[in-house]
Amino acid sequence: MERDGAEQLEISRARAADWPVFESWAAGEGWNPGPADGGCFLAQDPDGFFVGRIAGRPVSAVSVVNYGETFSFLGFYLVHPDFRGQGHGYATWRAGLEHAGSRVIGLDGVLDQQDNYRRSGFQLAHRNIRYVGPVTVGASPELEVSAGTTVVSATEVERSAIQDYDSARFPAERPVFLDRWLSAPGHIAYAAVTDGAVVGYGVIRPAPAFAKIGPLFADTPEIAEALFRTLIAALTAAVGPEAPLEVALDVPEPNAAAAALAERHGMKPSFETARMYTGPVRDIDLATVYGITSFELG
Repeated sequence: MERDGAEQLEISRARAADWPVFESWAAGEGWNPGPADGGCFLAQDPDGFFVGRIAGRPVSAVSVVNYGETFSFLGFYLVHPDFRGQGHGYATWRAGLEHAGSRVIGLDGVLDQQDNYRRSGFQLAHRNIRYVGPVTVGASPELEVSAGTTVVSATEVERSAIQDYDSARFPAERPVFLDRWLSAPGHIAYAAVTDGAVVGYGVIRPAPAFAKIGPLFADTPEIAEALFRTLIAALTAAVGPEAPLEVALDVPEPNAAAAALAERHGMKPSFETARMYTGPVRDIDLATVYGITSFELG
């Protein structure tokens, strides 16, 4: 596909070979993508990534990833610094929106773009705050949270049970994505279980600048704390305990208990985004969302 532009911008669907462009530009913005992110993201919607080129050179990018028939999530809205202010980003943006069709679209907007997003029909739902800091939890924590509730490796839980739990905390079903996210190289996933029922789960993954926890979903603050500590201990054991593990957790602002968890472990606010939607989405139990999955795919 092509879009007119002063320098003949050509927009096409990105493929796996284009992922290093998305990854390097996102890293340059401080987003710190994990090494396994690309395979997980592309698995959900291989046709949902777009790149704009001029004379073969990548200059712009966006992703609009479809989840089923009713919801999409927009991310990776990026333009190379040498080509900003020339309309290339907006042309690529429009190509991405076409991919969503009639679906409601969500995004996590950085502060300086939120007015532009409003002009495109996005409305604020809530803010997310990234907390970052070195975290130490000591020895591997006790895996029994309370009588009848334990934290176990996600591999010990039926994948469908985690998918069912996830569905109340995300605007759409996402079994394909979760299947990859829970088992990607380097990803560590644990679930909390009470009498055989999932009451929380979380994933931690390494990344170049700092490790990232996401999602972190839990029925109670105590379960969230146990999952958080277990994830930190597991990754620390995997990478070595020589220094405190630098970790990021992206907290929905309405969940005060989530912010308290991060602050209790010495993590500090780094920046914020605005979760915005173009229309209504199904109810999300934000009181049980202690960390969103990612700013790129929701």
